[in-house]
Amino acid sequence: MTIPAVSVIMPVLNEEEHLARSVEGVLAQDYPGEIEIILAVGPSVDRTHDIASGLASADPRLKVVDNPTGTTPNALNLAIAACSHDIIVRVDAHGELTPGYLQTAVEILGRTGAANVGGVMDARGRTPFEKAVAVAYNSRLGLGGGTFHHEDSSEGPADTVFLGCFRADALRAVGGYDPTLHRAQDWELNYRLRKAGETVWFSPLLRVTYRPRSTVKALTHQFFKTGQWRREVMKRNPETASARYLAPPLAVVGVAAGTALAAAGALTGRGWPLVGLAAPLGYATLIGAGSAFMKGDIEPSTRTRLPLVLAVMHMAWGSGFLVGLGRKDSGAEPEETL
Repeated sequence: MTIPAVSVIMPVLNEEEHLARSVEGVLAQDYPGEIEIILAVGPSVDRTHDIASGLASADPRLKVVDNPTGTTPNALNLAIAACSHDIIVRVDAHGELTPGYLQTAVEILGRTGAANVGGVMDARGRTPFEKAVAVAYNSRLGLGGGTFHHEDSSEGPADTVFLGCFRADALRAVGGYDPTLHRAQDWELNYRLRKAGETVWFSPLLRVTYRPRSTVKALTHQFFKTGQWRREVMKRNPETASARYLAPPLAVVGVAAGTALAAAGALTGRGWPLVGLAAPLGYATLIGAGSAFMKGDIEPSTRTRLPLVLAVMHMAWGSGFLVGLGRKDSGAEPEETL
């Protein structure tokens, strides 16, 4: 049986620390068929471009294409245009494939006839803060409402998956990634694939290690931007609205309104402070209790950071959703991939 050739596409921006390891992880897959890796490199401020060029010079299976805008969807579309093969696998420059990922993904793609197959976003931190972010990612109280955040999810059709292994014909038929969406472009692409009658398939056999943000500032920025772009996706596709996406902005409104009411009551001497504090205190109780009783083997140093991490995720995401995109946000400025 002929083993299908595979094109691996990788959007790259400011990935000096992780790029070489990610590329090594792809090459270490020992995929039995032909493989090429397309690195779409944006205008990085570190040594990323030099590292990418050095990797390509050392191995003919690697090719570098320039991504002048620095945005993720443009990087992906440029890489897709440079692909030579009928199967395209997306990998991020700070992600790490588990052993056998490529071969398993190709086998599932052939078995199911899906347009895209993907698996578990296995968030793993190194520091206590990063570990708390990883736990929150995989928790339903945090970000983990989607199937691909849970390794115990059943294999089958899904709304979306993490990254993905695509049939190139299906990917190109829907026009690739939307270049105007700097975030949520994976979800939106899978939505268009499903609307076109294709299947998006989840399998827990596929796992990609994801490295979370390491500081409160970085996490806040990430989730604020994600909230902004999620609102844009829902604005364009109102039928995709769900309680899960509306919960964070409602929490922000409740906490802010309650705090303002309590402050007004304290200033006027009227009996509003207790009423106003019901929302922020209720939210704090929910986060605290949820962190304390969250199941799993969670180290004490990680668990103590969970309330902060969850609050940052909820408040930043909700605030970004409420603010929405301004003219500057919708322009073509560089964005990190996730």
